[in-house]
Amino acid sequence: MLLIALLALLCASASANAIQPRTSSYNGEYGGGGGERFSHSGNQLDGPITAIRVRVNRYYIVGLQVRYGKVWSNYVGGKQGDLEEIFLHPGESVIQVSGKYKYYLRKLVFVTDKGRYLPFGKDTGTSFNAVPLHPNTVLRFFSGRSGSLINAIGLHWDSYPSDCSSC
Repeated sequence: MLLIALLALLCASASANAIQPRTSSYNGEYGGGGGERFSHSGNQLDGPITAIRVRVNRYYIVGLQVRYGKVWSNYVGGKQGDLEEIFLHPGESVIQVSGKYKYYLRKLVFVTDKGRYLPFGKDTGTSFNAVPLHPNTVLRFFSGRSGSLINAIGLHWDSYPSDCSSC
């Protein structure tokens, strides 16, 4: 009897999962080899992306820091170059990321659902263009590899968090 109940529960769970549409997707890694791995997967629990800091030098994307809700992630990358910062408007999200890389990340361009185009870095190298696989999803967090520069970047997409009234 217990076995039948367990099987019924497993079937119901599998059925419920089959009905729910997928929302998460991933693009990347874009860039070269090397560097230490980083991931902001836990940071997304603080809220949606609300600001991005990018450090650039003459040739490369040197560093990256992202604000999730009202909390800044750990900074990844090197210390040389100019720090540039953008803030998203309340409810605004990144819906496309393009860029260029060779051995390291050279350019990042963020496009928002409010039509803003936010470029960082230099226009040389191999191009990439990343968008979510599922409709109504946005950039939720970054991963990649870094050392004294950003070696490579990965982009993780999912639904905008519904429980973020203060973001």
